[in-house]
Amino acid sequence: MTTIIRVLVLTLTAVFTAVNAQEFQGVATYKTQRQVDIKLDSTKMNDEMQQKMLEMMKKQFQKTFTLNFNKEESTYKQEEELDKPNVGMGDGFQFVSIGDGGGSDVLYKNTKEQRYAEQVDTFGKIFLVKDDIEKTEWVLGSETKYIGEYQCYKATHTKMIEKPRVVYNSNDDEKIEDKEPEMEERIVTAWYTPQIPINNGPDNYQGLPGLILEVHDGKLTIVCSKIVLNPKDKVEIKEPEKGKEVNREKYEEIMEKKSKEMMERFRPRKGRDNGETIEIRIGG
Repeated sequence: MTTIIRVLVLTLTAVFTAVNAQEFQGVATYKTQRQVDIKLDSTKMNDEMQQKMLEMMKKQFQKTFTLNFNKEESTYKQEEELDKPNVGMGDGFQFVSIGDGGGSDVLYKNTKEQRYAEQVDTFGKIFLVKDDIEKTEWVLGSETKYIGEYQCYKATHTKMIEKPRVVYNSNDDEKIEDKEPEMEERIVTAWYTPQIPINNGPDNYQGLPGLILEVHDGKLTIVCSKIVLNPKDKVEIKEPEKGKEVNREKYEEIMEKKSKEMMERFRPRKGRDNGETIEIRIGG
């Protein structure tokens, strides 16, 4: 009996060793959406125009991403789609999407080395943002639910973020003046599955004992809609190399400067008073 058990243990050990030696890969598809607060107060914008604007904003923030991953690396990229044109709505109002490189952007992460490289097309210029992955202090919970066929566990962490701010108001130029941002506390919720044992996830979410399949971060929601493990065709995970190399702090400084320039370009000039007030609040 002892010999039989010994043989069984050795056989199982060999099987598990062979499985672990195989290169574990996968492809996960995520759907994202973000709510945008819009205040419309205008005698010139009727209900139909308001609804059109709300639907247009909603579609701008509905996107599909693909996460290619193995045990240590991943790339996260938006699926290619037709360009979303700048849309005019009459009376001189135009919706303009800024800082969206779409299909050319890619986020590479190496969770073993705790670093990332993000290729970003911003205002027509390509940047390569390289920095360390910041550690997230997750609090693991006992609550569970199924996402597709995967049993997921809840985790949360608390972070400080800037309060949403007004970026455009046609009747109040002071709204877009440079002011010190106010901070507030936010609880981020993630759902991960130990059935896929990698400490990775969509976008800049990682650090849990299983692949993250769902995230709720303020007004941003990310949900996994499809997973293919060890696909027939080998998954390509390549670190981006194109673009001006900067760290995260430098890139955010550039973004802040360019955003202010863009807002100044589209702000109404003094002396123009058409009774129209539109506020768009961003953040989170």
